Amino acid sequence: MGNWYVAAKKADFNRIAQEFQISPVLARLIRNRDVCGDEEIRKYLYGGMEDLYEPKLLKDMDRATAVIGRAAAEGKKIRVIGDYDIDGVCATAILVRAFRSLRADVDMAIPHRIRDGYGLNEHLIEVASQEGVELIVTCDNGIAAASQIELAHQLGMQVVVTDHHEVPFTENETGEKEYHLPPAEAVVDPKQPGETYPFPGICGAVVAWKLAWALGVEAGLLDDLLELAAFATVGDVMELKGENRIIVKEGLKRIRRSAHPGLRALIEVNRLEKEKVDAYHIGFVLGPCINASGRLESASLSLQLLLEEDYRKAVPVAAELKNLNDSRKEMTEAGVAEAVRLLEREAKSDDLSSGREDRVLILYLPSCHESLAGIIAGRVRERYHKPAIVLTDAEEGVKGSGRSIEGYDMFAELSACKDLFTKFGGHKMAAGLSLEKENVGRLRRRLNENCKLTEEDFVPKVHIDIAMPLSYVSEGFIQELELLAPFGTGNQKPVFAQKDVCLRSGRIFGKNRNVAKFDAADQEGRHYTLVHFGDVEALESFLAEKYGNAAGRLFSGGGVSLPLTITYYPSINEFRGQREIEFVVTNYC
Repeated sequence: MGNWYVAAKKADFNRIAQEFQISPVLARLIRNRDVCGDEEIRKYLYGGMEDLYEPKLLKDMDRATAVIGRAAAEGKKIRVIGDYDIDGVCATAILVRAFRSLRADVDMAIPHRIRDGYGLNEHLIEVASQEGVELIVTCDNGIAAASQIELAHQLGMQVVVTDHHEVPFTENETGEKEYHLPPAEAVVDPKQPGETYPFPGICGAVVAWKLAWALGVEAGLLDDLLELAAFATVGDVMELKGENRIIVKEGLKRIRRSAHPGLRALIEVNRLEKEKVDAYHIGFVLGPCINASGRLESASLSLQLLLEEDYRKAVPVAAELKNLNDSRKEMTEAGVAEAVRLLEREAKSDDLSSGREDRVLILYLPSCHESLAGIIAGRVRERYHKPAIVLTDAEEGVKGSGRSIEGYDMFAELSACKDLFTKFGGHKMAAGLSLEKENVGRLRRRLNENCKLTEEDFVPKVHIDIAMPLSYVSEGFIQELELLAPFGTGNQKPVFAQKDVCLRSGRIFGKNRNVAKFDAADQEGRHYTLVHFGDVEALESFLAEKYGNAAGRLFSGGGVSLPLTITYYPSINEFRGQREIEFVVTNYC
C-alpha cells in the first residue's frame, strides 16, 4: 500500500488563521502547498482577475502586436497554425476568434498527428504560400521551427511565434547552453532567454489569450476566451499554481454560466450539470473528447466545435467527439489488457516486451494506435509503479511514448541510448521516441542493464497533509476546503489520515463493481460512511488476507469490526434531498 509520509512544514498557523479568517487546519494545508507570505496567501485564497499579469510583460509582445495589427489593417491574409492537442486547438480558436473580431482576413490550419507530426513543417509552409498567406501566427508550437520559418521567409511570408515550450539549445565546449531562437518577426514564449515574465508556467492557450488582450480585443470577448484558456490549462496538465490557478478559477466561473455553443454542447452530450463543472470534469471527461479528435482522426473536428456559433449545429459535432472518445477509451482498455498480459507471462531475455520482473518496462504492441501509446504507458506505470515505454508499429519503424516514476530521469536514461533512436525527446517524467524494430530488444536490455532503481523505488509514496480524526470534519469544514480549489496538478486535493477506523458492514456496487461503501466507526463509537472508488477487487483481497473469513462477513450482513488505517478526503453526498458527509478512501493499510 506504499510508504506513507506526513508533511511537517512549519509556520505560525494560528496567526495565518486569524489574519485570513480561516481555520488553523486550512492554514497548514496552504503551507503544505508551499504558499508562503501574506500576499501569496491572499492571492491563493482570494486572487482574481486584477491579479493577472499584464501581457506587455511578455518579451516581444509589443513586436507581435505591431506585426499582427499592421497585417490586419492592410488586409493581409493571416493563417493561424496550432497543434492537434487540447492546448493547440484552444489556442487556435482563441486567436481566430480574436483576429476575426479585429476584422482581419484570417484562417487556420492544424497539423495531422500521423501525416504531419507536431508543429510547423515544410508542407504546411508550402501550402500556406500557395494559398496566398502573407503572415503565419503559430500557437502552442513554433519555438523549435527555425528551418521552417526560414523557408517561410524565402517564400515571402512573415511569421509570429507564440508558444510555451522550452527553447532548443546546444551545449558548447565549456558546458554553457547556447539557445536557438527561431528567426521570426516576433517570438512570444515565457520560457525564452531574457524573459522576465513573472509566471512562465502558462500554457500555449494562455499565451494566445494574452496576445488577444494585448491586441485590444473587446472586453466581453476577452472574457469569453478566458473559458478556453482555463480549459486548456487543465487539459494540458499545467500546474495549478500562481497565475494558472487564478485563470482556472475565474474560467470555471464563466464556464458554469457559459453561452459558448461548443462548450455547452460538449457538457450536454456528456450529461454533466453545467453549474457544477469543475477541473476534474475538464481533465477526465470534457478535455479527452477534444483530444480524441486529434488522436484518432483530425483535430479539425474539435476546432470546428470551439468555433461554432450555432448551438444546434454544435450538438452533433460534440456527440461525434464523445463517440470518438468512447472509442478511444475502448481501444485504450484493450491496449492496457494486452500490456498486462505480456507483463504477467514469463519473459525471455530476447523478447521485445518485458515481463513484470524488469525494472524498466518495455511493451511492444504492434497493433496499438500510436496516439494511445502514452496513455497506455501511463496506465502501466500506475499499475506496476515502474517506468514504462509502449512501442507500436509506425509508417517508418517503431514509435512510442514513455512515462516515468519519481527517481528515474527518463530523458537522461534514453539519452544514454540515443544511438538506437531515429528520433527522441522529452523530459524527466515522459518521452517520445522512434527507432528501427531490430533495436527494440536492444533498448529493453540496455535500459534495464543501466537502471539504478532499487526495490524501495518501486514502492509508491503516499504524502499525507494531516493526520486528522474523522470526527473533526463538519459541513462547514468541507465548505472551507473549497477555498483551496480548483484542484489538479500542483494543487492536489488534501490528504488526511486516521488510524484504525473499524469497518462494520459493506456493500459493493457500480456497473463494473468498482465502488465499495462501508458503515464504519471510530474508537469512540461514532459512525461514519466510507466510500472507495476504483480497484475494489484489490481492497477485497487485502481484507481477506488480513482478516480471513471475517472479511467475507463484512459484505454479507456485517456484524464485524475490522480496523483499517486510511487516507481520505471528505465530501458531501446529496441524494433525493438528503445530505450526508462521506469520506472518500484514497489509500489504506
